[in-house]
Parts: sequence; C-alpha cells; structure tokens
Amino acid sequence: MAEHPAGTTARLRPVRARRPIRTAAALACVVLGLGLIGGAATGSWLTGDSSADTTAQTAYTEGRTLWYSLPVDTLFPRTVHGRGAGPGGADRVWTRVAVAPDGSCAESLDPLLVRALQPVGCTRVLRATYTDATSSHVTTVGMVFTKGGAASMHALESRFTTERLAERADLMPRAFPAPGTVAARFGERQRASWSIDVLTDAPVVVYAVSGFADGRAVTDPRPAGEARAKGATSAPAQAGLGHEAKGLSDGIESALRASLGTAAEPRS
Repeated sequence: MAEHPAGTTARLRPVRARRPIRTAAALACVVLGLGLIGGAATGSWLTGDSSADTTAQTAYTEGRTLWYSLPVDTLFPRTVHGRGAGPGGADRVWTRVAVAPDGSCAESLDPLLVRALQPVGCTRVLRATYTDATSSHVTTVGMVFTKGGAASMHALESRFTTERLAERADLMPRAFPAPGTVAARFGERQRASWSIDVLTDAPVVVYAVSGFADGRAVTDPRPAGEARAKGATSAPAQAGLGHEAKGLSDGIESALRASLGTAAEPRS
C-alpha cells in the first residue's frame, strides 16, 4: 500500500532546558556505553570470529572422512547435469560408466603431480569415468583427499594459480579406462583436455581429464581453460573437450560441497 501524507500536522512541544546534573550523568552513560562497545569490538578483533573458525575447522575435519563415509552414488552421482556447461552455453548430461577402487596417490596419479601435491599430503584418491549423451566423449573425474589444513590448502591453491601448474601438460591427471565400457580405450595417449582445482573450503583436490571414446590419440592436449577460450582452434577446443572436463569437474565439486555442508551441520 502506498504511503499517504497525514491530513494534519502535530504541534511540536517546546523542549525544556536540561539540568547540569542530568546532562553530566547522561554524558557519563554515553562514555561508558562507548567504552563497553569498543572493548567488545576490540576483543572480537583480537580473538577473531570463533564461530566462523569452528565451522571452517569442522568442514576440514568432516571433509577428510567423506571418501569412506559416503556412498559412491553420492560422491559420484550416476548422472551429472551441467546447465550451460557446454560450448555456447549448451546444457550437458554425463552418465557414469565405471568407478575405480579407492587408491593411493602413487598408484592413481602421475609421479610429478604427486610431487606437486606433496605439501598437503595425500590420504586417498577416488576416480570415476563418465560419458556424454552421445557416447562420443569420455571423462575421468577424480578427488584427491589430502591431510592439509586450511592454511596449507590456501597456500597450495595460491601456488597452482601463481605458477599456473594446472595448465602444465606434464601434470595432466591420468585417465581411468574401464574394460567392457565406452571408455575401454581411454588411455594416456587419448587424453585431450584437463582441469585441476585445489579447493580451499575442504581438504580436497578435484580434477578431470577428457578424451574421445573411439580411442583416437591426441597429439596436442590443452588445459580446459585454454580449450574453452573464445576463438580457440585446437582439436580439443573444437570438439568441446575442455567444456567436458571443466563442466564435469564443477558438477562433482557441487555434489561434494553439498555433502560436506550436510556433514558439517551441528548435530542435535
């Protein structure tokens, strides 16, 4: 309802002069109140937001256990929908074709990538391979659960960003071929595009690597960021494989964060 002006104006009452004693008392109360507020603010500044710290700590504590406490269908949904994740903002749907047994970093990742992740340690690696709606592309997505705390994960993320480690082909994650599936021929030579994301709100590194399902070798693989760039002309870019890697990685990250948020909720 719109506000209408009042029909009459109330008469203002004259303000009585303040007595000196009452004025002094009022000023004293104001000074005391400001002192208390300032003290509380200073204490909060010195100690930090304990509730926020506790929530962050809980997320890291719970995050380290998700690899064995959650069902595989929660960590790697049978179907992942990527709204606007394809070239030109097209929607994407990926279907899971295989899940690898959980493994160590040494057996699941390239040695050089293991070395890059060494500052945060490694607890376990989970992997699954998906295919697109046309069964022409395959993508392996993985989660590296680390031992690192918030400070070390932020430091690792900063290093990956500053040194552009996620764009180095010698750090490209391994594919997970699955015999008897459309991904049977998805090996090292078939890798076309990849994505590596170091999370800072959980002790996890999420990666994805994509390729062609027909087993063709790719001689010039490109990181997802480059393959998704406007005007990119490489084979992975023209095939949309950069979008496959990044889109599926983002979808798995979203599922992981949803599970982490539920796990970190206070228990009644």
